Amino acid sequence: MTIVVTGATGHLGRHAVESLLSRGVPADQIVAIGRSVEKIQDLADRGVVVKRASYDEPETLRAAFAGADKLLFVSASEPGKRIPQHQNVIAAAKDAGIGKIAYTSIAHADTSDLMLASEHIATERALTESGIPTVFLRNSWYLENYDLKGALEHGLYGAAGEGKLSIATRADYAEAAAAAIAADGIDQQVYELGGEGVTLSELAAEVARQSGRDVTYTNLTPEKYTEFLVGLGVPEGFAAVLADSDRGAAEGALHTGTEDIEKLLGRPVTPLADSVRDALA
Repeated sequence: MTIVVTGATGHLGRHAVESLLSRGVPADQIVAIGRSVEKIQDLADRGVVVKRASYDEPETLRAAFAGADKLLFVSASEPGKRIPQHQNVIAAAKDAGIGKIAYTSIAHADTSDLMLASEHIATERALTESGIPTVFLRNSWYLENYDLKGALEHGLYGAAGEGKLSIATRADYAEAAAAAIAADGIDQQVYELGGEGVTLSELAAEVARQSGRDVTYTNLTPEKYTEFLVGLGVPEGFAAVLADSDRGAAEGALHTGTEDIEKLLGRPVTPLADSVRDALA
């Protein structure tokens, strides 16, 4: 039973490979793919099959998927380019006879009006139309989206108001994804995944508690938050996407509860206090 993990040279994919190994999946039954395979040479040294493949190069995907049974499809990282890239992945998976896919989507993709959601729902539809049995892992927000160490110096900024975000770590999302793709049978096609629901004011307060520093949250309009992010060096297009995500979060678009992630993890989601402590270490 061979499992391919796309995006294994990125943070989430790498965590997922590690989680598969920790779950007892034999290393030689895991195929880790990505563009910069030098980043995962250590996985190859441990027996994982490492192959270079790019979402933009269909022939590399077909070669990487050949003979595989399952695919953990980590969504591409460049908003605006995902639809054609994801279509390449789906076509290659179909050609290879992949029997099951788990795809990392976004919270409430089918009803969300977030800018980020449009490419995910297009991908979910394409996967459904492909006929390949697919589990949709709709991840909410990542703790790593926030520069918590930077917040010690300048505070936490955003545009989410008092909306609750179900924030979890990459490691928890990756472990849930590994559980979903490794299982021979799970009872849901859609999992809405996220950690504890907190406002950004509450996140700032937790950073303050953990650090002993005065850390506050400053709420901006989406437009001003975009300007703030651009001032920090974030490309304008991506800054607008992040600000729009906060705009949606203020309306509940990134609140999921913890029930689904805990089903897959088989344990409670990592407490926010522990995650913040580790992020500040």
